Amino acid sequence: MAGWSCLVTGAGGFLGQRIVRLLVEETELQEIRVLDKVFRPELREEFSKLQSKIKLTLLEGDILDEQFMKRACQGTSTVIHTAAVIDVFNVLPPETIMNVNLKGTQILLEACAQASVPIFIYTSTIEVAAPNSYRETIQNACEEEHLETSWSAVYPRSKKLAEKAVLAANGWALKNGGTLYTCALRPTYIYGEGNPFLHGFIDHALRNNGILPRNSKFSIVNPVYVGNAAWAHILALRALRDPEKAPNIQGQFYYISDDTPHQSYDELNYTLSKEWGFSLDSGMSLPVSLKYWLGFLLEMVSFLLSPVYRYQPPFDRHAVTLLNSVYTFSYKKAQQELGYEPLFSWEKAKQNTTEWVGSLVEQHKKALKTETH
Repeated sequence: MAGWSCLVTGAGGFLGQRIVRLLVEETELQEIRVLDKVFRPELREEFSKLQSKIKLTLLEGDILDEQFMKRACQGTSTVIHTAAVIDVFNVLPPETIMNVNLKGTQILLEACAQASVPIFIYTSTIEVAAPNSYRETIQNACEEEHLETSWSAVYPRSKKLAEKAVLAANGWALKNGGTLYTCALRPTYIYGEGNPFLHGFIDHALRNNGILPRNSKFSIVNPVYVGNAAWAHILALRALRDPEKAPNIQGQFYYISDDTPHQSYDELNYTLSKEWGFSLDSGMSLPVSLKYWLGFLLEMVSFLLSPVYRYQPPFDRHAVTLLNSVYTFSYKKAQQELGYEPLFSWEKAKQNTTEWVGSLVEQHKKALKTETH
C-alpha cells in the first residue's frame, strides 16, 4: 500500500496533536488529514510548519455532518478516530455527549465503508471497563478478564457503545469489495503537557496560595504519558498494515499504560508541580462512603429539579468512584501483539510535564504584572 494517507479526527485535541506529530515520521505516508471542529491559531501555525515535511490538510467541521465526513474519508487509507467529548463530571447535556461519542463514531464508520477505507483505529478509554465500585480492587487487569462498566453515566456509556460499534464493524464489506479492519485502544488516564485537567488544577492552585485540591487520595491508578498513548496508535496502525500481524489485531481492544508509578491522582498532580512550590491541601477529607452517599443525594436533587431547572451537582457517585478506586491495567497484550514499548520513560515524561507546569506559572506571573501596571 505504497503512498498511503491518514485521517486523524480530534487532531486539535490533547492526544490528537501528538499522534499527528508522530505520523509525520511514518514512511511512505503522503498525506495527513487533520480534522476537528475548530483549530486554535497557534495550532494552525504549528501544523503549517509540518507542511514542509508532508502534505497536511486541515479540515474544520462537525463530526455529525455526514456529507462532510464522507468527503473527509474519500481517498483515505486509514482513520485514527480520537475525537470525543470527555466529560467525567456531567457538565454537558447528555445528548451532546451521546451524539458526538456514539453517533459521530457510527457516521464515521459508515463514511469509511462508503469511501472504502480499510483501517480504522478507535481511541477508547479504560472507563469502558472500570471502576464499578470504590470497594472493588482491580490490579494489573488484562484484556482476557473482559471487564465492563455497569455505570449508566453518559460518558462511559457513550464510549462503551461506540467501542462496541467499532469492533462489530471489523470485517465489514467496503464499497470497492475490500474489507474494513478495526481495533480499539483503551488508554489509562492520560497526563502530560496540555492536559486540560492538570491545567485546571494548576489554575485553581495559583488562585489559592499554591494549594492543589485533594479529591482522590484513596485512588491507585497507573496513568499513561500522552507521548506513549500517541505512540501506541502509531504501532496499532503499523500492525494493521502488516499482513502478518494484522489477523491477530483485527477486532481486538488493548489497554495502554506505561511505566509511570502506580499512585493516586493527587500524588501525580503533586509530583508534576511540587518543583514550582505547589503543595497538596492538608485539610480533612470526608470518608469515601459518606462522599458517595452525598453524591447520591445531589443526584436526587438534580433529578427532582430537572423539570424546572438544570442543577449541576459538584460531584456524583460516578465521580466519587472514579476518583477513589484502585484500578490499574497491564499493557502486556499491546506489548506482545503491537510491539508496544513506551517511547518515553517516567523520568522524561515527568520532566516534560513539570516544565510545562512551569510555563503556566510564568504565564500567571506575567498576567499579574500586567494587571498591576
